[in-house]
Amino acid sequence: MILKKDHVLELLAGGKVFRSYKVALGRGGLAPKEREGDGRTPEGHYGIDARNADSHYHRALHVSYPNADDRYRAARLGVSPGGAITIHGLPNGMGWVGAAHRLYDWTQGFVAVTDEEIDERWNLVPVGTPVEIRP
Repeated sequence: MILKKDHVLELLAGGKVFRSYKVALGRGGLAPKEREGDGRTPEGHYGIDARNADSHYHRALHVSYPNADDRYRAARLGVSPGGAITIHGLPNGMGWVGAAHRLYDWTQGFVAVTDEEIDERWNLVPVGTPVEIRP
């Protein structure tokens, strides 16, 4: 579960939070993602559909954005919804920044955590894990 307004990612098991992380989000503001390149983080129900250990960021978990609602909204606007949304660590070689990366929203619509936090999550979150992103 990602709570955008609070900048928090929670891992749940059995309906209870067992880990919580502060995150940086898309630099396009807290409104829901509408189109490719808007710099916003989407909102809705998704899943982890791939893992990338060779990302430009320190590991990345791909989120199954866009869903049917996202595609419908983008089609009504006559734009592409985009699709490369991930939960990831810091850019490769920038791990030294650590928690300071959370001082502002800097991603292109992704959800960013520290390298240590993505390493922990990497072992806890398999492909198929549901992801809910809330306002």
